[in-house]
Amino acid sequence: MSSPGARVLGAASAGLLFGAGLVVSGMTDPQKVLAFLDPFGAWDPSLAFVMLGAIAVHAVAYRFVRRLSKPFAAHEFHVPRVGAIDARLVLGAATFGVGWGLSGYCPGPSVVALGSGSGAAGIFVVAILAGILAVGAAGHRVRDRAPAAAAE
Repeated sequence: MSSPGARVLGAASAGLLFGAGLVVSGMTDPQKVLAFLDPFGAWDPSLAFVMLGAIAVHAVAYRFVRRLSKPFAAHEFHVPRVGAIDARLVLGAATFGVGWGLSGYCPGPSVVALGSGSGAAGIFVVAILAGILAVGAAGHRVRDRAPAAAAE
């Protein structure tokens, strides 16, 4: 396994490349994103090409990575298991979609847009953090009550 410094450098490099890709593709411009999401108005299909390009790059990279016995910077691969589609997943996806459709931002591009001094991106990032904290707190309350309810 590589050193912690190499892992940080690798993560920082990947983050900078990802951020640069978001800026170049226009994904940090909420007006461009909203135009993409408006197929019956002034639709801008250019982000579809960005997505198709990302899918193509991932498909090639995934074929290469699948052949590795372990990742470059970890002891093992952490591949998510396929799970059930439940209410929590559907609610989360719907909340994400509504937030994206109303603001033109999703989490990655909003963080990158902070670098431009965008006040709207700042508000969006604060709202994301508040949502994460609220869902985390609600989840803890539900988990904390579950054993007591089961004992009754």
